[in-house]
Amino acid sequence: MAHDTWYRMDNVAKVFLASANDRDTRSFRMSCTLNEDIDESTLNQAVQLAAKERPQYQVTILRGFFWHYMEQIDMLPTVKMEDERPCPMLIDSKTFGKLHYQVTYYHNRINLDFFHAIADGNGAIEFLNLIVYHYLKLRHPNEIPILAMTSGASEADLSQDSFKHYFSKKNSTVKKKKQKIAYHLKGVKLPYNQLLFMEVHMNVDDILKKAKDMNITLTAYVAAKLMMSIYRDMPVIKRIQPVTISMPVNLRNYYPSNTSRNFFNSVTVSHLFKSTDTFESVAEQFSKDLKEELTPEMVEARMIDYEKLENFFFIRMVPLFMKNPAVNIVTRRVNRRVTAVLSNLGRLKVPEELNSYIRSYSAFCSTGSLFTVLSTYNGKLVMSISSAYKSTQVLRDFIKGFADDGIDVTVYSTEVYN
Repeated sequence: MAHDTWYRMDNVAKVFLASANDRDTRSFRMSCTLNEDIDESTLNQAVQLAAKERPQYQVTILRGFFWHYMEQIDMLPTVKMEDERPCPMLIDSKTFGKLHYQVTYYHNRINLDFFHAIADGNGAIEFLNLIVYHYLKLRHPNEIPILAMTSGASEADLSQDSFKHYFSKKNSTVKKKKQKIAYHLKGVKLPYNQLLFMEVHMNVDDILKKAKDMNITLTAYVAAKLMMSIYRDMPVIKRIQPVTISMPVNLRNYYPSNTSRNFFNSVTVSHLFKSTDTFESVAEQFSKDLKEELTPEMVEARMIDYEKLENFFFIRMVPLFMKNPAVNIVTRRVNRRVTAVLSNLGRLKVPEELNSYIRSYSAFCSTGSLFTVLSTYNGKLVMSISSAYKSTQVLRDFIKGFADDGIDVTVYSTEVYN
């Protein structure tokens, strides 16, 4: 084991470590579906080539007295056929001294599962594309040229804790909206800490046309559909609570960072429904509120608030066994102000030479409630939904909303055991 390279945990990673559990494992999955079946031996070679280009991920998480930290290890990942649920537990006693990500395959799909403390979606997509490139290059050496698949950033930039780097101690003058306790979905949760995973495939141009006609973004269109479905399922007595959607924001769009580690924040948009609300009015208000939340000043203010916590002397000096329960309590308080999470990875691109080999991308995130990830590739929007609930009423209504707008919808779902 190499002891000369170790990394401090960023503040987001500390939250994931303190709050991971059997259902919400704090893991996420990125998948790439090819137009050909996967050869395990070749994929294993491709993963090991990609791993050598991203030593930042070849780490194990260890406990210090005050905080966890990551230490680089010589272990390389080994590919296996998919044999468990997406987003498995990748941080527990069984993973001590091991890597906190894994690569699996099933027929023509390559899956990359990551523990969220190691990386965010941006880093994971780049790593997955490295794997896909090496795989296709090995399988089709005469057809795939040598390609630059990464930003070319230095190892120091890739390993940077960008939260720390861009943190300012100045007090923000931006006035943030006070968040109220949000409505939480009701109903029995799935047994044995299971999750339901559902993929919804649609033509992105169909949705973009609808959104453009309303002068809103694709994200606002999808979020308003989700909010309306949740509202229709709400007991009347609970309609005094807002429906609040939390959305991760890639901070690389606001700061010149090339880190391969976590660098994101979350914004929330709330809507307190009135009986006169329509889909159009909810979508319009959501779009307006989201624009306000995504101003550089507001994004910076939220990052400053997040980083201030660790800079309190008392917090720094408390031992880890006391810190983790405290962080968990804070996380639960934050979760009380969120109904569901919606993450838009945007339009995913690969070099033109790889396009004909790749069919689609998708992404799932573990959850204790409801989590939807949007990804667009080659004209297709894939909406990947994770749900902790037995009832699928909200999801059925959500998907029906697109079909009612004349959009062709194809749905794939996992089986769950009652």
